[in-house]
Amino acid sequence: MKQKKIKPLHIRVWIYLIVFSIAILIFLWLFQIVSLAKFYEFSKKEELKGIVLDIQEAYKQDDFYKALDEISYNTNACIQIYSNLSFPYSSSSSNKECRVQNEQLTSYMENFILSNKKIKSYQILKTDLKEKTILYGIKLGEMDYAFVNMSLEPIDSTVDILKKQLLYVTCIVLVLSFVVAYFLSKRLSRPIEKLNESASKMANGNFDVTFADNSDIEEMNTLATTLNKARDSLSKTDAIRQELMANVSHDLKTPLTMIKAYAEMVRDLTYKDDKKREENLNVIIDESDRLNLLVNDILDLTKLESGELNLKYEEFDLNTFLLDIIKTYDIYKEQGYEILYTGTKKAKVYADKKRMQQVVYNLINNAINYTGDDKKVFIKVTRKKDSYLVEITDTGKGIDKKELKFIWDKYYKSDKTHSRLYLGTGIGLSIVKNILVKHNFKYGVNSIRNKGTTFYFEIKKK
Repeated sequence: MKQKKIKPLHIRVWIYLIVFSIAILIFLWLFQIVSLAKFYEFSKKEELKGIVLDIQEAYKQDDFYKALDEISYNTNACIQIYSNLSFPYSSSSSNKECRVQNEQLTSYMENFILSNKKIKSYQILKTDLKEKTILYGIKLGEMDYAFVNMSLEPIDSTVDILKKQLLYVTCIVLVLSFVVAYFLSKRLSRPIEKLNESASKMANGNFDVTFADNSDIEEMNTLATTLNKARDSLSKTDAIRQELMANVSHDLKTPLTMIKAYAEMVRDLTYKDDKKREENLNVIIDESDRLNLLVNDILDLTKLESGELNLKYEEFDLNTFLLDIIKTYDIYKEQGYEILYTGTKKAKVYADKKRMQQVVYNLINNAINYTGDDKKVFIKVTRKKDSYLVEITDTGKGIDKKELKFIWDKYYKSDKTHSRLYLGTGIGLSIVKNILVKHNFKYGVNSIRNKGTTFYFEIKKK
């Protein structure tokens, strides 16, 4: 396959402008030289048609002949009236058109009268073969006829003058087009070249570049603004990617190190001691579970963000659903944690039950991790018009307002010094956000410093 030849923008713009100028010049030559005679003849015919209409209107007036004098004077057309086998009116004897044509028009007049038509046109070539005459015959009444004619004078001399004039114009326009097109193409392409240089730097990982948006071309400024937004977005994405890699690497490394260390301990030291061996194996199992949880959360988040995860909607009771989840946290009662639930009566909802379990589990785990010294977590369901509002509240230190918009990001922690009871993965809230967005459910967070934080979402009624 033949590769398409690529040219720089300023060369293309320069070529297009030159071609456009040449096309305009060709049009002028064709119109002024080649088509001038035809256009001149067309214009004369149109002028004669207008005269014909004026004569027909004048015939209705009392001062018909006076009106004919005025028409002939204004248009320099020869007008003759034939009535009752004579010519009662002819344009002024000083009108050259009439004097020349009287001898030659008799046969055409007879032809028109015998044709019994209301209007008929003729083209008459003079005997010298250099001049045409256009004749219109008009039937005004039973025995009244009007004949109007106009000569088409040769325009060869005019064409010669126009040729010389256009030759000079063509040379001047071509030179100016080359110069103007060159500078205009450079002016148009320079801002794009600068944007391209900055974009190349950004493509190489340099996000400190700035795309200038002070051009006098609106589209260039719009493009620069869009590229600046893309730079900010890519910069943030790159920072999140680096943080994600660092956190994932750390979270993967820790359980892997523990698994390896305890496995070696079982192999080398405690394989004969049943109690020690069981303790070490339990640590290996716990760390394996933690590793498995991290991998599953990453896979779920990847599917959610890529749109590959399809929701499976079903009807279920929200109260029963939440109470079943709360029961799984009974193990934390031994450590003083308490989950207090306030619900409604039967609350039928419609959603992907499995994914909503992930949402609730992640929000409860988050509340347990961050709740205050009273170790209480509150879950409340409120009936609304078309949905149920679910609120999960802790009594911890709360979150600063400036940090609230970041807490849904992967691995973002508002309090990086907190002590976790539940081993999370750092991407739980990001999973919550993506599941709720995919359901098109409203969600959010409210927090008061030193009083606690409430995460909430609305789930649609069935």
